[in-house]
Amino acid sequence: MQLVVARIGRAHGIKGEVTVEVRTDEPELRLGPGAVLTTDPASVGPLTIETGRVHSGRLLLRFEGVSDRTGAEALRNTLLIAEIDPEELPEGEDEYYDHQLIDLDVVTADGTEVGRITEISHLPTQDLFIVERPDGSEVMIPFVEEIVAEIDLEEQKAVITPPPGLIDDRAEIASSRDEASGQEES
Repeated sequence: MQLVVARIGRAHGIKGEVTVEVRTDEPELRLGPGAVLTTDPASVGPLTIETGRVHSGRLLLRFEGVSDRTGAEALRNTLLIAEIDPEELPEGEDEYYDHQLIDLDVVTADGTEVGRITEISHLPTQDLFIVERPDGSEVMIPFVEEIVAEIDLEEQKAVITPPPGLIDDRAEIASSRDEASGQEES
């Protein structure tokens, strides 16, 4: 199974290093020296990581055969893809690969059907489930402990406890300002 682990950003310096946008929770495992990665577009790769280091909070990589800024800049926006065993599980107990979560049924704690996970959006602050509802609309559900109560891979479902308004439009919004203005109009 193929897993996108990073996207190459801009060139860094003049010796062939590039910045990378990491898309894996295990960069030390997937993006270490010697790792051979396929690419999208495929014509650019495969690429073998020669060196890696962190500079100002960003991961910098250098690939074998890329020794100058021009070569590094030519790699910009290339996706780096690792080949993994589909049975392999992440190291952490409550961690999942995207392919394990895609197509899970999403239900509330009382069993109400919400929809099916069609995509995982990885944002800097948190991950989001993109859930297709039975009527074809989509809803975004933050993948946080307070909302996603359980992931059951055996039953192929994610159980959520959504706050009011997250999955329906019936949120009750009340503020003292609304009440005060309502009294004045009476």
